[in-house]
Amino acid sequence: MGLDGVPQAQAVTVSLEDLINGTVSSETLTEAFGPSSLGIIVVKDLNPEFQRLRTQVLSNASYLAALSNNELESLTSPSAKYLVGWSCGKETLRSGHFDTLKGSYYVNCAFYQDANLQGAPADNFPDLSEYTAPNIWPPVSRLPTFRTGLEQLCTLIIDTAALVARACDRYAMVNVEGYKSGYLEHVVRTSLTTKARLLHYFPAPEGAVEEEKKKEEGGNDDDDDWCATHLDHGCLTGLTSAMFVDEVASPPGEGAELTELAASPDPKAGLYIQSRTGEVVKVNIPRDCLAFQTGEALQLITKGKFRAVPHFVKGAKPSGGQKIARNTLAVFTQPNLEEEVESGKSFGQFAREVVARTY
Repeated sequence: MGLDGVPQAQAVTVSLEDLINGTVSSETLTEAFGPSSLGIIVVKDLNPEFQRLRTQVLSNASYLAALSNNELESLTSPSAKYLVGWSCGKETLRSGHFDTLKGSYYVNCAFYQDANLQGAPADNFPDLSEYTAPNIWPPVSRLPTFRTGLEQLCTLIIDTAALVARACDRYAMVNVEGYKSGYLEHVVRTSLTTKARLLHYFPAPEGAVEEEKKKEEGGNDDDDDWCATHLDHGCLTGLTSAMFVDEVASPPGEGAELTELAASPDPKAGLYIQSRTGEVVKVNIPRDCLAFQTGEALQLITKGKFRAVPHFVKGAKPSGGQKIARNTLAVFTQPNLEEEVESGKSFGQFAREVVARTY
């Protein structure tokens, strides 16, 4: 589908203080998560430390992707279905198409519960190594702030997600029959399966300018070129705003300091959401804010009152000799593997189904 004329939507925005104080109104929650919503909420007025960590972590995504193929290969985990450590070209988001346009670094966030844990216990789910395998970290000698920065930023995002979950619980208690009080906040705060995904979307390859012209002339502008339309399968997904970097002006492989562009050079690039009424809109996340989207597990838990949000990322078209990369971080808060997400089905069973159709 073409993006000409696609409106830009202003996501519902609340302050961190209002979440802490529990003063977000029911009308605001309905607008964010109700029947005609985008299923996304933006949180502003975060701790100033957030912006420092965001810059550090997203810069490290480019430094990571610039490592040699041998170094990156040493950071992969085939036994964990490439869902721990580095992953590139392993995911199928369209039939028969392996996604080579982005690299991902997956981290199990069990450390949020216990600093000594690097994965969920495998006791009852020995086959779900994507959640139970220990994290893989780049050598400190190569990327000295990678692990510490990522763990600190993930912790801040999960803390904020728990406050959003508390607000969701208030909404669900009124609108979802039989909803268990405080359930979503319980899931977020106690989960050993929350997963972080640091993403590096590679600059468009050589010859992409000519290909773009051909697609536009033929009316075939393939919008979900960086990340095909999909649903997240967790409960709440925490998202940072994207960092856009011109890798010609700021090459990460040469140790130069990365300079974040003020905005994407392509105004169509970014996050697109299909609302619950079927409308596709573009949503911008301010640089000093976090956004939280609803996922499939939450849809099951709330019997469809909250719905997973179909979304995709549109890449920046190449122009003027620039090589534009895009870095971002997503944190998927998820139930523990044994938690029931619908009658007779645990999250572990549900996760098996998702991984089987995606990887």
